[in-house]
Amino acid sequence: MILLRRYFALALMLGVIAVLAGCGGFKPGNARANAPLKQAVVAKLKAMGSSPGQGMVIRLFKESSELEVWKRTAEGSYKHFQTYEICAWSGELGPKIREGDRQSPEGFYNITPGLLNPNSNYYLAFNTGFPNKFDRAHGRTGSNLMVHGDCSSRGCYSMTDESIAEIYALVRESFAGGNSSVQLQIFPFRMTPQNLAKHSSSPHLAFWKDIKEGYDRFELSKTPPTWDVCNREYVFDVPRPSAEVLDAVAACPAGIGETTMTVALRQKQAADEAAMVTEVAALADKEAKARAEAERLAAEQAALKARGETIGSFVGGLFGGKDGDVKKVINLTLKAPVPAPRIKRV
Repeated sequence: MILLRRYFALALMLGVIAVLAGCGGFKPGNARANAPLKQAVVAKLKAMGSSPGQGMVIRLFKESSELEVWKRTAEGSYKHFQTYEICAWSGELGPKIREGDRQSPEGFYNITPGLLNPNSNYYLAFNTGFPNKFDRAHGRTGSNLMVHGDCSSRGCYSMTDESIAEIYALVRESFAGGNSSVQLQIFPFRMTPQNLAKHSSSPHLAFWKDIKEGYDRFELSKTPPTWDVCNREYVFDVPRPSAEVLDAVAACPAGIGETTMTVALRQKQAADEAAMVTEVAALADKEAKARAEAERLAAEQAALKARGETIGSFVGGLFGGKDGDVKKVINLTLKAPVPAPRIKRV
């Protein structure tokens, strides 16, 4: 009976390992998680007025496959520390909707110490926190959506092992410095008017404009905005008592958004919206001209083809052939006969 119980416990453990061995899975005995930061990294942080224990923000951009690390400085603002190439991500531009759609998420997330996976099957990993409050309000499903190593993706963001080792250590040291979370901002692309115009026909445009406010706030202040959800939308930097929790699906309380909208943010949003409208019109004009040119070329080709068929019919008639039989009447491979030499006369 004891032996049977041991076998059952072993089988259960293997089953748990198999379940976790997905994107970011589980690999016992991995000691990479405690590797110290390289001295060059520590020196670079010091040179920019920061340190390993300071706060940290991570920004991901799908279209350009970039992961940015920003670190808090002694003055309180955040500075760009390093950009890493994303080795692989899954799906297309746009948020993750459901389990199994092999789509990498987009939005705002908070990485907490419990989301670190030091024993990942993919070298090292941390969980993005998907689904967050916004995702759940929209009924979106998925699990184990990670940023990990091993350069392969099934809905995750994959880095090289060298890159994830450094990023993981930076996150770990930020927690060690007393920070309770690291903000993770995931965007389809850099939220410029030009990029939004280029993708203006996307069904995700309203969602992208929603998260753009958080992007704009960080661009202007160089500090991570606080985020929450009401009316199934992201809201940012909302002042409220610490005990108050917004209902993700209920209407937002009156005044949210207006009280935290700075003059600089209003000006940026207005300028970006105007630039986007101009860019959309320019792209539409460019596409219209391209279509007109394509139609003109097609008409020219059709006219040339018709002309060629008319000439073929005329030549065929001269040689007693039928329409389209010119190739049978005129054989370009045949050579004209060489005349015999003239008879010499004396």
